[in-house]
Amino acid sequence: MTYKTILTVLTSKETAETPLSQAAAMAQAFDGHAEALCLGVDRTQTGYYYAGANAMVLQETMTRAKDDAAALKAYADDYLEKSGVHFATDAGIAQIADMGRHVARLARFSDLVVLGQPYGVGKGVEAEPVVESALFEGRTPVLIVPDNAKPVGQPKTVLIAWNESIEAMTSIRKAMPFLTGADLVRIVVIDPPQHGPERSDPGGMLAQMLSRHGVKCEIDVLSKTMPRVSDILIRHATDTDAGMIVMGAYGHSRFREAILGGATRNMLEKATVPVFMAH
Repeated sequence: MTYKTILTVLTSKETAETPLSQAAAMAQAFDGHAEALCLGVDRTQTGYYYAGANAMVLQETMTRAKDDAAALKAYADDYLEKSGVHFATDAGIAQIADMGRHVARLARFSDLVVLGQPYGVGKGVEAEPVVESALFEGRTPVLIVPDNAKPVGQPKTVLIAWNESIEAMTSIRKAMPFLTGADLVRIVVIDPPQHGPERSDPGGMLAQMLSRHGVKCEIDVLSKTMPRVSDILIRHATDTDAGMIVMGAYGHSRFREAILGGATRNMLEKATVPVFMAH
């Protein structure tokens, strides 16, 4: 398994460089193909006509979105061509309420989707649904890259957030190219259950599985010394000089953690290294 088709979705020129540079770095590292979907987003509508809006107003918003998409495509073409990787770009327009199907359609045929952080200064309201569409409608792993992060094709140290969940295991399986290529993989277990099946050897079975793939593993058992598990993981990633965090997306039902809530949202808001997620 490897990453041959690496997709990024761009909706703003101001936030495009970080995911573009990471997608290009990965295409070089895995001898893959970088693809960019450049979307001009009509942020004024949600799929219905506003009272009093006429055809001229509606046409103007769509024309503006079309111009934005064309400018994004030109920027992506220039950036990826200079990077020297195999690439393809596509431009389109969408209303926010209809973005999901456009993202999911291309994500389905990609090995990995690279996106910028969906939260923070200068981020549009469309950034969050792009992440959700790739993860849940596209069923594709997503790599979230922090703002201004240095692009790395293959991190030397990868941190796995292990809580024995199905989501965590799904992410681990889909992150295998990163894990086998790393110098060290740290399996992080926070406050393991005292009566669970792995109570005598937290993370041991996962380490055994990965070692049979040639992955060099170490197990770090940590206490929950901070209110949020995500804060502990981010601090540990910094302390161990990890270049990536692998974790499952959503530990509870999507309804309860609607709009990337809970630990997932906090991680994406504060992470200082790329975060690999799958569901």
